[in-house]
Amino acid sequence: MAITTPAGSSRRDFIRLTGTLGVAAGLAVSLAACGGKGKTSGGAKASGSAMATDQEVTHKDGVITAGISYELGTNGYDPMTTSSALTVAANWHTLEGLTELHPATREVYAALASEMPKKVDDTTYEVALRKDAKFSDGAAVTADDVVFSFTRVLDPANKSLYSQFLPFIDKVEAKDTSTVTIKLKYAFSLVAERLSVVKIVPKAIVEADAKAFDMSPTGSGPYKMTDNGAASQKIVFERNDSYNGPRPALAKSMTWQVLPDDTTRTNAMSSGSVQAIDAVPAANLSTLKDPVKVAAQQGFGLLFAMFNNTTFSNVKARQAVLYALDYAKICDTSMAGLATPATCFVQEGHPAYKKAKVVYSMDAAKAKSLLAEAGVTTINLLCTDHGWFSAVRPVIRENLEALGVTVKYDEKKSADTYSFIESADGAKAWDVVIAPGDPSVFGDDADLLMRWWYGGDVWTDARMHWKGSEGQKAIQALLDEAVKLEGDKQIAKWQEAFDKISEDVPLYPLFHRKTPTAYNSSTLENFKPISLTGLSFVGTGSSKS
Repeated sequence: MAITTPAGSSRRDFIRLTGTLGVAAGLAVSLAACGGKGKTSGGAKASGSAMATDQEVTHKDGVITAGISYELGTNGYDPMTTSSALTVAANWHTLEGLTELHPATREVYAALASEMPKKVDDTTYEVALRKDAKFSDGAAVTADDVVFSFTRVLDPANKSLYSQFLPFIDKVEAKDTSTVTIKLKYAFSLVAERLSVVKIVPKAIVEADAKAFDMSPTGSGPYKMTDNGAASQKIVFERNDSYNGPRPALAKSMTWQVLPDDTTRTNAMSSGSVQAIDAVPAANLSTLKDPVKVAAQQGFGLLFAMFNNTTFSNVKARQAVLYALDYAKICDTSMAGLATPATCFVQEGHPAYKKAKVVYSMDAAKAKSLLAEAGVTTINLLCTDHGWFSAVRPVIRENLEALGVTVKYDEKKSADTYSFIESADGAKAWDVVIAPGDPSVFGDDADLLMRWWYGGDVWTDARMHWKGSEGQKAIQALLDEAVKLEGDKQIAKWQEAFDKISEDVPLYPLFHRKTPTAYNSSTLENFKPISLTGLSFVGTGSSKS
């Protein structure tokens, strides 16, 4: 089969990928655009144009089957608290914000809102709800539901991970039954994009039984969940007949099989038992044959090194680890060309990208010298067990051992990793964690991406133990300055933050990843591979019955 390379691919990346992978049937290397014309400084543009192509399917009553690489997280589906790749992806289909970001294009559009937020003055916006919008149980969506949804996210007592993305909001109030007024603390240029992080939930249902809602959420999205997968390891969705928005379900049902094992997931794709899988293992790309297509989308998603500032408080020790790594071997061999070494906190091509003040490349002599200066003789290395970077872990371990230090290695499931390092016993039992992350599932602007790791207590305090340090204070100050700016001035301030992060490296990307997705091109209609963790079937039809 001919290998195709869509518009937007670079010849260098195409040759590198195909040369490494061989004849991977139908491989399409599509470098997702992050900074094209018409983009805002955050990487999204307000548009309804993307909606038209989403509906161009001939089969609207088929079924969709998929294999998902990530397991259910330790929490449920409540959009105030969940951050698991699987649950977030599920919520894209069942819940709505006032605005949403198109999963493929990252364009912002009016979702539960009838139109984009209306600016009254610099610090006041009004948002009208979609006429006759209903939750999947048939209850009308009201302004009270919107106020409730924002209030509980913003309430410090709830410790929502999403509150750190909304520092500009003062309060949200009901103007009437179908309109809300959003008051800002200061003028902010990315209001429309950022409202998408709060999904609107039914006040009555959540107040009646929050735990039940967490396990089986009711939303206003195009699908409704009928099996949460907790017992069956299959998440099942049905079309939400109450939905009247711009992106209706184009299949009558979906079933997502939870398949974290790479071989099992790939076999399910090859056999036709599923129509799409995420996180295609590099070793299996060449085994997938027509009509299966594979697309590798460049995005922000990364592999990071996170440091314990209780045990690795000396910045020289943290920098030493980054100088020790063989990035060429990691990216070109272990990741089969599906990764690009980080030269900045954000990937090259992002609208805010600028090569950082410090760019890390392999320099063993420098790494040894820095470790000696820091007095480090032992490194407690902890990695998550995600399959897609399994070939990377031994290289990192080998690189660190080559420095002449003792490397104590451990590997845990993702949920176990974080519960361990946050525990009293685990707080000082690790020095370096290697794990994947992709906050771009919440938004693509530089402020949001940085705030995920550097702006809230979960990461800075409970995990990195970096809160209160001079580096943390400096980066927080830069973020707080940047949000009050616009355009080039805002981008310049973000770039100052990138430089500071590259020097202090409490947590820093090793590479940015191309996300490989496989899909059946003969049974899925209008399926759009995404650069994000997870799969999206909004706007997708299926000929499978």
